[in-house]
Amino acid sequence: MKIVGCDLHARQQSIAMVDTETGELSEKRLMHEGNAVRDFYASLEGPVVVGIEATGAMQWFLELLEELGIECRVGHPAKIRAAETRKQKHDRRDAEVILDLLVRKDRFPDIWMPSTEQRDLRTLLRDRHQWVKMRARLQHTLQAIALNHALREGRALWTAAGRRALQDLALPPYSAQRRGELLSLYTQLEKRIQQLDKQVETEARQRPRARRLLTHPGVGPVTALATEVFLGDPTRFATANQVASYIGMIPCEHSSGKKQRLGKLTKEGNSLLRYLWVEATLHAVIKDADLKRFYRRKLIQKGMGKARVAAARKLGIRLWIMLRDEIDYEEFCRRGKLRQKGEAHAGMPDFNSGPARAVTGSTE
Repeated sequence: MKIVGCDLHARQQSIAMVDTETGELSEKRLMHEGNAVRDFYASLEGPVVVGIEATGAMQWFLELLEELGIECRVGHPAKIRAAETRKQKHDRRDAEVILDLLVRKDRFPDIWMPSTEQRDLRTLLRDRHQWVKMRARLQHTLQAIALNHALREGRALWTAAGRRALQDLALPPYSAQRRGELLSLYTQLEKRIQQLDKQVETEARQRPRARRLLTHPGVGPVTALATEVFLGDPTRFATANQVASYIGMIPCEHSSGKKQRLGKLTKEGNSLLRYLWVEATLHAVIKDADLKRFYRRKLIQKGMGKARVAAARKLGIRLWIMLRDEIDYEEFCRRGKLRQKGEAHAGMPDFNSGPARAVTGSTE
């Protein structure tokens, strides 16, 4: 068996490899030109395990190893670096550190990796989000033009009548030229976003997990699909706090001794899913009575900003529970009411009630 520690970069990679049968240790540097990387890994005989640290430019390398049938383990960059106590840091040494952690199987800090299908759906969601941000910038610019010429339509500016009113404004030549180009571009963006919305809705309706999330009031196809593909396997989180930490919806902490100091949100997780949860919360607090009471209480205690984040975190935890237990919103509410009454019921242990279809006995 061959174990390869690889320090991957955009243009080249440094390799430290050991053959477990012969004990032979070798080092190599590969340039990412032509077929040099493919030829090297295709020439390796026997079982091969490659370890790399997570980086933004690793997608092509993962797909290459998957195509060649080679196992690839991706590690947490900060934890890999923490395993090296020496002050020297260079590519050859980094590859040796990864190899050392791979040889000691219990020390390599593996991270969960999405499947090819999940990565493709993430691309769809990020593509839509990018177009939406571009449309928002256009809307702000067009609103500024309208307000500067006493056209105060608010949201109605984006209706057909509102755009006609904006188009009919008497403007100087260059301002009129800018308005026409922005309106034309806005129309193109609208068509593209509508196409992407249809694709997202189709994918969400076809996936059983996303369909369950759609039963929650205020959760649409975009939020449901994003929650499924960005959280991945829900059972890999043991507690709700781990979910919130993964998404970055927990406060920074600098505590020592008896003093506890909590700061702003860490924001270390997925920013898109965090954004979608907050946006969905604005609709969910209107339609869900329990979430509405929670939001109003936090609004009085903490103010609007913190109240929205707190409600978004609560909504995200709900969606995770629905994914983990494979239940819809109606079943989630039923279990919540029984917990409030203090009644035991089939499939409701102290911690995790499990999938609804697997409920078999009483917990009394």
